[in-house]
Amino acid sequence: METTQQILESCTAKMQKGLDFLDEALLNLRAGKASVNVLNGVTADYYGTPTGIDKIASVTVPDARTILIKPWEKNMIAAIEKAIVNANIGLTPSNNGEEIRLTIPVMTEERRKAIVKQVKDEAEKGRISLRNTRRDAVELFKKAQKDGMPEDEAKNGEAEIQKIYDKFSAKVDAAVAAKEKEIMTV
Repeated sequence: METTQQILESCTAKMQKGLDFLDEALLNLRAGKASVNVLNGVTADYYGTPTGIDKIASVTVPDARTILIKPWEKNMIAAIEKAIVNANIGLTPSNNGEEIRLTIPVMTEERRKAIVKQVKDEAEKGRISLRNTRRDAVELFKKAQKDGMPEDEAKNGEAEIQKIYDKFSAKVDAAVAAKEKEIMTV
């Protein structure tokens, strides 16, 4: 039988993982400003092995609208360009033979609203994850009560789970509000 403390710690850890996953998903959404996070998940063919662009090139942001990619090997320029085009991230690479430039276009109001919709979709996935974790923890308390945990301890544990859920739910709301503000700021 798990103790109240073990159930609460497990629940908190799972909710934190869900929140971290949401934060990572929000980082990857483009907000009109250049960010190296746009290239997260984009892999280029590096001698037959799919490799992240940050592993085969220096990726920097020289200004608010430009991402600069300097491959450590010049022969990788074509592979990196192809990977960016195939990733369909909405950016067109241009190179001068030594480096690749990605210019971030100014976002239209329509595009901003579409990205805010994506943010809300990601937030809902995060909330679903939190609710599922809460439900699982409550089930654990009910099972523990059947296995001999005192009823008041189980009820207190369920109340504590709700408090933890509320705290993480507020963090999701804050992350979404901040991302929406970032996206809608021209």
